[in-house]
Amino acid sequence: MPVTTRWTLPKVAPGRMEDMRHVIYGAGAVGGVIGANLHLGGVPVTLVARGEHLARIRTDGLVLDRHDGRHVVRAAAVDSAAAVDWAPHTVVLLCVKSHQTDAALDDLVAHAPPDVPVVCVQNGVANERTVLRRFPATYSVCVMLPSTHLEPGVVVQHSRGAPGILDIGRVPGGVDDVTEAVSADLHRGGFASVPRPDIAAWKHRKLLVNTVGDVRALCGPAPERDVLAARVLAEGEAVLSAARIPVVTRAQDDERRGDLLRDRTDADLLHRGNSLWQSLSRGLDSEIDYRAGEIVLLGRLHDVPTPANEAMLRAARDLAGSDSPPHPLDAAALLASPSG
Repeated sequence: MPVTTRWTLPKVAPGRMEDMRHVIYGAGAVGGVIGANLHLGGVPVTLVARGEHLARIRTDGLVLDRHDGRHVVRAAAVDSAAAVDWAPHTVVLLCVKSHQTDAALDDLVAHAPPDVPVVCVQNGVANERTVLRRFPATYSVCVMLPSTHLEPGVVVQHSRGAPGILDIGRVPGGVDDVTEAVSADLHRGGFASVPRPDIAAWKHRKLLVNTVGDVRALCGPAPERDVLAARVLAEGEAVLSAARIPVVTRAQDDERRGDLLRDRTDADLLHRGNSLWQSLSRGLDSEIDYRAGEIVLLGRLHDVPTPANEAMLRAARDLAGSDSPPHPLDAAALLASPSG
């Protein structure tokens, strides 16, 4: 079991939470909503973005589309860690997609202090090990934050309750002054957040939630979609059990979510898919290797068959390699495939 520890990094001294600065590395759907709400809550942030999104933020501010209207956030915005003011008490919230982590870390290693705390605000469970190889002060957040980023300069917060649930823990386990300080700042931004010594168990449940969500987001409505989703989940549960990886129960996850995340009813939001669908719709690489692909990897390592997840992995990869917009996958065909 993870041990709750109390220790302080040089860059974040106890009693100085009001001085903490956050570098939001990756100001897309998740990072943009977090950075904007922190800024509106009086927490100093620097946004790291790129391309047209960064250009719009610099000229017009970052637009946060919420249930209570559009808010223009004029925070510092840069294109790399080289342009960040690495003042004392700075923490990095790493919000890039999992397949972008290595490039982000190369930038941070080159320009950030070696003892800066790096917080993985990412889906999947592979990023923390990757970050820990480069930064000793590594932290993990279980991300429950429905959001969209499809237009440069604009991020959309889907929940009309709390913006999101962002529980945090230290890697490999425990809590400390950094987890408490970051959690407190997230509260200032309106987020639900508690320090958790067993954060990895929560993130593995979220991995299963993501794999099921990917089936529902990418497959057209049909009875076979529910069958495929059930098989994907059962395989995920089986590989985690075989690997002896602790994971919280669905009941615990449901209790934590409660009614904190209440969907907006805007007509233009109802048809928007999850983060995987958003990446594919924008013609970008997706995180499928770190979602269904993580289950497939664990299955191969522990000799557990994962045909449904393999079918989803292959189909999503095919969509990512297509020049046309993503089309709904045929769940029946995936179930009938050699892998499914």
